[in-house]
Amino acid sequence: MSWIESIQKAINYMEEHLLEDITIEQIAQEVNSSVFHFQRTFAILTDMSIADYLRRRRLTLAAQELLGTEQKIIDLAYKYGYETPEAFTKAFRKQHHVTPSEARKKQGPLQSYNRLVIQVSLKGAEPMKYKIIEKDKFQIVGVKRTYNCQNGENTTEIPLFWQEVNQSGFDHQLYQLNNGTVNGVLGVCVPNTEQGQKGFIDYWIATDHVGEVGEDLLTMEVPASKWVIFEVHGPMPDAMQNTWKQIYSEWFPSNPYEPAGTAELEVYPEEDAYSPDAYSEIWIPIK
Repeated sequence: MSWIESIQKAINYMEEHLLEDITIEQIAQEVNSSVFHFQRTFAILTDMSIADYLRRRRLTLAAQELLGTEQKIIDLAYKYGYETPEAFTKAFRKQHHVTPSEARKKQGPLQSYNRLVIQVSLKGAEPMKYKIIEKDKFQIVGVKRTYNCQNGENTTEIPLFWQEVNQSGFDHQLYQLNNGTVNGVLGVCVPNTEQGQKGFIDYWIATDHVGEVGEDLLTMEVPASKWVIFEVHGPMPDAMQNTWKQIYSEWFPSNPYEPAGTAELEVYPEEDAYSPDAYSEIWIPIK
């Protein structure tokens, strides 16, 4: 099953169980995927987390019931997974910009999020430059943080992590330590394998370094892999985000490879990442 088909099957499963307390583990299992790679692929293709999708769809259906039935607001709150009417009202207002009571009185437009349908786009007009290499294991050194992907924490907090690193000058320290074969500062996304941490990732800001490092830095061994390396041309963050989406919506569906599900890299050479001519890379282990 291709990744596009898997995502669509997962969406269908979520839609069939919207009124149940389903977990990301159940959804990933339905499409025979790891939690890490399913949630990462879903976010890349849809620009939202799984929790965002479930919440938006439930509140869309709740709004429809408010307008089309006489169901009590407190009953709708419980039906759509909220423990109290207050929690339901807060979430409803955040999405629709009106309270449930105001919506029932038709005092404003509502935000409707429709059921997603994933479509493959094989354009071909925008060629992707890539190469495939075999590489032995290597060591990265740097700093890491753990993020919850189920609630979309990674999408909001990782940019702040980079901002903190750049403002402190730590990125320059990493460039000085970069004596390995992967040239640049790395953003490394790794599944968190600690027990009880399903749905979490470790995100590293690091560099390829051979040798010892000080106690203030962490180290991790990236396993030997077959890598597909994509060129990214243009300013951050748009160029990187667009390339990720193109990889999963165009390249993987038309090539005989699958992601291996281990550490994925964004590689930033020492240059102005916001320049129109900026160059960077995406490394994905494949099988």
